[in-house]
Amino acid sequence: MGLRSLMGFVSNDIAIDLGTANTLVYVKGKGIVLNEPSVVAVDRASKRVLAVGREAKEMLGRTPAGIDAVRPLKDGVIADFEKTEELLRKFIQKVQSRRFLVRPRIIISVPSGITEVEKRAVRDSAEHAGAREVFLVAEPIAAAIGVGLPVDKPTGNMVIDIGGGTTEIAVITLNGIVTDTSIRVGGDKMDDAIVQYIKRQYNLLIGEQTAEKIKLGIGSAYPTGEETEMEIKGRDLIGGIPKTIRVTSKEIRECLQEPVSAIVEAVKESLEKTPPELASDIVDRGIVMTGGGSLLRGLGDLLHSQTHLPIRVAEDALLCVVLGSGKILDEIGIYAEVLMAST
Repeated sequence: MGLRSLMGFVSNDIAIDLGTANTLVYVKGKGIVLNEPSVVAVDRASKRVLAVGREAKEMLGRTPAGIDAVRPLKDGVIADFEKTEELLRKFIQKVQSRRFLVRPRIIISVPSGITEVEKRAVRDSAEHAGAREVFLVAEPIAAAIGVGLPVDKPTGNMVIDIGGGTTEIAVITLNGIVTDTSIRVGGDKMDDAIVQYIKRQYNLLIGEQTAEKIKLGIGSAYPTGEETEMEIKGRDLIGGIPKTIRVTSKEIRECLQEPVSAIVEAVKESLEKTPPELASDIVDRGIVMTGGGSLLRGLGDLLHSQTHLPIRVAEDALLCVVLGSGKILDEIGIYAEVLMAST
C-alpha cells in the first residue's frame, strides 16, 4: 500500500461550509459533526489563539483590551489569512478521531463569484491547516445537491443561497452553472442596517449580536399580518449610560429594505439572463431558497410578489450547502464534474 493510499485509509475525508457567519463540517460516513460560528479570539500581544467557534463568539464585543475576537471571513471570502488557517486547523483537529497520519481530503464550498486570488487563499489556508488535497465547489451547486435537485439532468434548477456575507443566485443544469449572480449582501448587511437604524433613530449603540437577535426575533421582509415589538438594551450615545428601548417589527422591516431590495434586484437580474428553455423549467419548478438569510420572515412572499414564480424555502436551509458538499464527498466519482480541482 502506497503512502498516499495509507493516508487516505487512516484519515476521515471532510466537507466544509466555510461561511462568513458559521462553519459547518461534514465527515464522510458520520454526517454533520460540527456547526460553530466563524469567530477566532486571539491574544493581541502573543498572537496566540485563545478560542474558536462558539466560545469565541461569546467574546465578541466583550473582550478586554488585550484580546481580539474577530471574524476572519468577510463577504464570503477570507479577510484574515492567518486567523482563517487557525480556525480551520482547530475545527479539523476537533472532528478527526485519529491523530496519526491524519491529512484529510477536503471539499470546501465557496461563493460562485470568488476570484482566482480568493480561491488560492482558501486552498492555501486549508492545506496549511492540514489538508492532504483540497477541492472547491460553488455554494449554489452544493446547496442544490443538498436540497436534492437533479443538477445532472438537462432541466433548469434555480437556487438562491443567502448566507452571512453573500447571496448566490444560480441557474444550474447538467452539473454546471448557466447564469450566476453573486452579490456581497447577506445576513451581515441586514444586521448592520439594524445597528445603523437604532443608532440614527434612537441615539442608541447596540452590538452585532443584539442586531442579530432583533432580526431573528421580529425582522421581516414583507408584512406578515401580525406586528410585534421587542425590548432592546444598548448604550445611550448622548448620556453614555445603558438604556432600554422598544422597537416594532414594522420599523425593522423598513430598515431592512435596502439589503432586501438588493437581493430582489439580483434575483430579477439573474432571471433576465436565463435562456428561454431553462426559464420555462423555472416557471414549472419554481425557485428554491437556502441559507440562513432565507429564513427572514416574508422574504419568500416578497420574491413571489415580485417574480410571480413559486418560491420554496428548503427544509434544512442552514444545512443545505454542507449536506450537498458531503454528498459530493460521499459520491465523488459521480459529482467530479462540479468540483474545481486543487492546483
